[in-house]
Amino acid sequence: MKLPAEQQALVTATYSRRVDLQLATGEIVAGRIKGKKLRPVCGDLVQVQEIPNEPELLITGIQPRDNELSRPNAKGQAEALAANLSFLAVVAADPPAPDWFIVDRYLSAAEIMNIAAAVIFNKTDLDTDDDKVQAALGEYAAIGYPIVQCSAKTGTGIAAVQELLVDHTAIIVGQSGVGKSSIINRLIENANQRIAAVSSGSGEGRHTTVSSLMLQLPGGGAVIDSPGVRDYAPAARSTSEVVAGFREIALLGVNCRFANCMHLREPGCAVKAALTDEKISARRYESYKRLQALTRKLTQGRH
Repeated sequence: MKLPAEQQALVTATYSRRVDLQLATGEIVAGRIKGKKLRPVCGDLVQVQEIPNEPELLITGIQPRDNELSRPNAKGQAEALAANLSFLAVVAADPPAPDWFIVDRYLSAAEIMNIAAAVIFNKTDLDTDDDKVQAALGEYAAIGYPIVQCSAKTGTGIAAVQELLVDHTAIIVGQSGVGKSSIINRLIENANQRIAAVSSGSGEGRHTTVSSLMLQLPGGGAVIDSPGVRDYAPAARSTSEVVAGFREIALLGVNCRFANCMHLREPGCAVKAALTDEKISARRYESYKRLQALTRKLTQGRH
């Protein structure tokens, strides 16, 4: 391989301090990261250069990101999970028991990033048409989020998922066990084999656990498969960002008496009035309060 002294590449898979890179030619090559401060993630555009007498490329820098999906690390600092996204699809199912607070937090991350989002409910083949599930999905639909109910096992509803993601750089997120990878296997023929091939890498034993992986969609666009989680919170930089993360609260908030209203205990709060009148979801409002409390705790810890 003979490259210019330095060129750009797209990060398509991450494994600790190693990555896979897609060159402008479409070729996928292995890369390693220069130093300990650089932390590229799936979706990043990076500068790379050759390493003499080695097949890997060296990542020397990361291009400015349009956005990043992040979470607070153990120190309360933002840790990027993926970058340069245009769509977020959060998957729920039953089983495992849906955690709608996690769904809310992923949707709030999409709002903060200013990208489109949708809720996918998988495993409809299990006949879990629970009233509580339908009520929760109805709450999301009422505030404008597309809802797709599907079964990765039977293929029902997968075409609708495909339509949501076409021409986007999307990420599929959600609790462990909801079937994210199974949905991707339905969307992309042989995705399972590709994931296995990436995991085994070049036989050098370095590709053991894939942190995240970008796959091209047959109808156009790409999707990032991410590990399942037990919990998630966006790394909001301020309590004002949390307001922006709940679209119905942000919309009502323009009618509050005070411009900096946090919609908690302030007088003349349009959000609290709407809550009393049952015009917004009490469960979503509780979710908002929990994320506000967490963000205050984390941001205070950073100072």
